[in-house]
Amino acid sequence: MDELLKTYKQIPIPERMRMALSADLDPRWRPCLVRDQHSQVKAYFSRRVDLTADEVAVLLADMDQTVRLNCAKRDDLTPEQVEQCVSDRDPNLRYFVARNPLLTEAQRARLMQDEDELVRMAARKGPKKRSTRSRPGQAEMIR
Repeated sequence: MDELLKTYKQIPIPERMRMALSADLDPRWRPCLVRDQHSQVKAYFSRRVDLTADEVAVLLADMDQTVRLNCAKRDDLTPEQVEQCVSDRDPNLRYFVARNPLLTEAQRARLMQDEDELVRMAARKGPKKRSTRSRPGQAEMIR
């Protein structure tokens, strides 16, 4: 892995961003992309529909809110991950998870009492199925 990581770090950032979106991504790069030092690379990668549970867990722990909120839109989160999103410090992330169909009624009720008005409004609207898209050459992405 050390040699692979060395090679990865030599790849220019714009190329890493293309890799993060690529439909034919070489699986050996996935551990590097999910832990890239650049938030934009991880933000792109976090929108992929084909993330593994371990990749989602790593991305949900990221310091960058955009990386985390892309994960909050997913419909394959574990109950623990949904709770992590509901309890996140960032209101933007709570806003996105407020429409997630995986919320329990208790979680939705908590978000309806959130300190942030937009989070409360989103929670009142109820579940929203997220769509996906795939541009030519790109993996399927959560919108």
